[in-house]
Amino acid sequence: MASRLSRIWPTLSRVRLSSALGSRCVSQTPKSSAAGAAVASDLQPLSPAAQDSHGHAEVSPFEKNPDFHGFHHQDSFVDEWNMRLAFFFGISVAIVVGGTFIHYLPDHGMRQWARREAERLIKQREAEGLPLMTENYYDPSTIVLPSSEE
Repeated sequence: MASRLSRIWPTLSRVRLSSALGSRCVSQTPKSSAAGAAVASDLQPLSPAAQDSHGHAEVSPFEKNPDFHGFHHQDSFVDEWNMRLAFFFGISVAIVVGGTFIHYLPDHGMRQWARREAERLIKQREAEGLPLMTENYYDPSTIVLPSSEE
């Protein structure tokens, strides 16, 4: 690998990868005092239609519960425990049921069957007093050979 690299390195060193490598990018966004901080000019007074009868505005569930997981929108404790239970049982069921399903799948490639069949044939040949393997795979008396003239 190093010898190949040393052969092509002179060519690679002459090639410029990109014309943009030498250029400099400049941000065009205006700077603010703090990232994400609201400036007094950004705040808008609420219209009377957006307020309820007591003068309060609707509050987003994310403002009430910043760690909202989507299981209970009013109570953060219930929301967190429902999330934990859902993920625990969901993942546990997936692992247990999935593992059981994979374990009880049929024998792929019939490997177990081939092993059992080989053991059965070995026991049969030992009981009959035959060698486990013969030098001829096929019976030589059943093979038809061409004549010597052909």
